[in-house]
Amino acid sequence: MKRTGIWLDKKKAHVVTFYDDKESFNTILSNVESFNIHGGSGSKFKGGPQDVVQDSKYLEREKHQLRKYFETIISEIKDVDTIVLFGPAETREKFYRLLSDNYADLKNKVKEIIKADSMTKRQVKAWVREFYNIKKVQSL
Repeated sequence: MKRTGIWLDKKKAHVVTFYDDKESFNTILSNVESFNIHGGSGSKFKGGPQDVVQDSKYLEREKHQLRKYFETIISEIKDVDTIVLFGPAETREKFYRLLSDNYADLKNKVKEIIKADSMTKRQVKAWVREFYNIKKVQSL
């Protein structure tokens, strides 16, 4: 039985899988750009020309980058038996929504979605091991 835990945020995902007394660990980087939108006045005078910020353009680009990131994670977990999603912010919920909308078979394998703080790789492995109550394993 392949049991997987995925800690994810906007920057990276740590995928830990336990099966046949073995453990695999993979980090997937998202390549989602951080957008710093700087709006404001182009003039030092009140009522001068204003910069127009196209929020929708940035949000649309981020949406496509997130989709590509999620597709990479899905390709990594398509043959697992159970999944737990955890991490800070709301990226884990966006990922679950994508699974719900487009990957019903994987969505049904998700056991829990849990809010968790940032973690080191060792903490992620230990958290998943504790979640599934796994004793001793051999790293691959």
